[in-house]
Amino acid sequence: MTYIELLAPARNLECGMAAVDHGADAVYIGAQRFGARAAAGNSVEDIAALCRYAHRFAVKVYVTVNTILYDDELQATERLLWQLYEAGADAFIVQDLAMLKMSLPPVPLHASTQMDNRSPEQVSWLADMGYSQVVLARECSLEQIARIHQAVPHVPLEAFVHGALCVSYSGCCQASQYCFSRSANRGQCAQFCRLPFTLEDAEGNVLAKEKYLLSLRDMNRTSSLEEMMDAGIRSFKIEGRLKDVSYVKNVTAAYRKQLDAIFRRRPEYRRSSSGKSTYTFTPQVDKSFNRGFTHFFINGRQQGIEAFDTPKSLGEFVGTLKDQRGGCLTVAGVKSFHNGDGLCFVDEYGRLQGFRINRVEGNKLFPAGQIPRIPLRTPIYRNYDQEFERLLARPSAERRIHIAWRLSQMSWGFALTATDEDDNTVTLTFPAEKQLARTPQKPNLCALLCKLGNTPFEAKPEEVEIAYDEEWFLPASLVAEWRRQVVEKLLALRRINYRQPLQRITPTTHAFVSQQLTYLGNVMNAQSQAFYAQHGVAEIAPAYELQPPESVPLMFCRHCLRYSMGWCPQQHAARSPYREPYYLVSTDGNRFRLQFDCKHCQMLVLKE
Repeated sequence: MTYIELLAPARNLECGMAAVDHGADAVYIGAQRFGARAAAGNSVEDIAALCRYAHRFAVKVYVTVNTILYDDELQATERLLWQLYEAGADAFIVQDLAMLKMSLPPVPLHASTQMDNRSPEQVSWLADMGYSQVVLARECSLEQIARIHQAVPHVPLEAFVHGALCVSYSGCCQASQYCFSRSANRGQCAQFCRLPFTLEDAEGNVLAKEKYLLSLRDMNRTSSLEEMMDAGIRSFKIEGRLKDVSYVKNVTAAYRKQLDAIFRRRPEYRRSSSGKSTYTFTPQVDKSFNRGFTHFFINGRQQGIEAFDTPKSLGEFVGTLKDQRGGCLTVAGVKSFHNGDGLCFVDEYGRLQGFRINRVEGNKLFPAGQIPRIPLRTPIYRNYDQEFERLLARPSAERRIHIAWRLSQMSWGFALTATDEDDNTVTLTFPAEKQLARTPQKPNLCALLCKLGNTPFEAKPEEVEIAYDEEWFLPASLVAEWRRQVVEKLLALRRINYRQPLQRITPTTHAFVSQQLTYLGNVMNAQSQAFYAQHGVAEIAPAYELQPPESVPLMFCRHCLRYSMGWCPQQHAARSPYREPYYLVSTDGNRFRLQFDCKHCQMLVLKE
């Protein structure tokens, strides 16, 4: 049996609990400091509350402590890790190797994607160091995933399947630090890649003007989950620690349903937590924030990964403009609309424009306020669905753990037994006088025992066993009290039986994959430097944040503008009519030179 994990993001406690309710097997959340999303920090108390809630369903809680650290932050980080362990955290997602020289609590470490995990050699070394799970680079293809899995079959591999994409390999981007003194490796990314640029050639010819040339569509791998599973992925990660609760609800539920459908066909795979979620809505990922979707290299390089027109959410395609007269728009499509919907389109200048619907008459839309003239046949998108958001604003899911009941007689009373889906069993005995009933009692008893109200349990009447040799009468109030007591004991037993994963990191002497570390090693402190030195690295450059080297790439991108333009020398017949090098020119006049590394199939962005 292979256990599969759906890993959902949590901006805060509310989002974390929603992720659990909507089907997550694990939740990742940031602490108040040292997380790669500085704007999504949470107190130890809130993380402890999330752990208590999640663990009743055997859902794990991973805490992100994945920035690189200054020397004067190491002691505070160590104290924080112990506090998080005491709060119930099941693992830490980390980047800085200085942690391996700390006095760590016995909690598993997961290697953050910020460590640039894209080769069997890197992942094997991390496994040797004691990391219990590795988050792969988003750019990894099925073939690469399979090779890594074959190298370390005992290490669970984690991969992103949904959400926003970084255009540079994670951990290999210094653009934000260079331009804004905000380090992406310190959780302060200023989203340089979502800015508009003009593309020029060596002679100053404009190839594209003020387009979002480094902005990518959002990842959506709902149709690739089974292939990824077979390649070796064991944890499917949804991006979104800055997203709101409706996003977490909708996307988590969508992937839960997809994975469960696979499990029904493939019994060798099984979910890693307990309980079943039911929903008051139909999950639809295109109704949550998205820039359009891409599979992003899972099946190799393909067209259509970029979002050149806008870095903002387009939402779902709803049709094309058929007519515009006065204050009325007629849309040709099959979608229904609601008062208050938010619609958008890309105008003839490539700019995203949006408006709200004030009133709807079938496919005739009456916008609120003034809107620009829209050319006929322009694609229209909905980036805010009023009715869908209203559904998600209410309680939208219940998660229940299945239990079976057995009510049996004893010489001096009765025994009530509850067994949950994880084989936790509680039996309580109750002294009671026996009184013969005048009518059959089983239907009433089954109904009473299945009334589980606000508890996290559910039961089916057909799975209630009444083990009597006579038809005994029991007052409903008495059975209800017995049920309450057994449920309380079962919840307590589940808490006792939940085992927080424990792992001690044992120092090793395995040599690192290289004897030289450039600024891309992100070595920020003396402990990290000492760790690499102990593992055979002879030359260790400091992190870019400490000592920026001259004339080095700021970004390493699988996204390639030459490929997007149809001028790839390896995959396209056409050749560019423009002389290289090409330059990205920002709106403030800064110029960035593009370098194309065809050997490694990547594009580098350098300061001119």
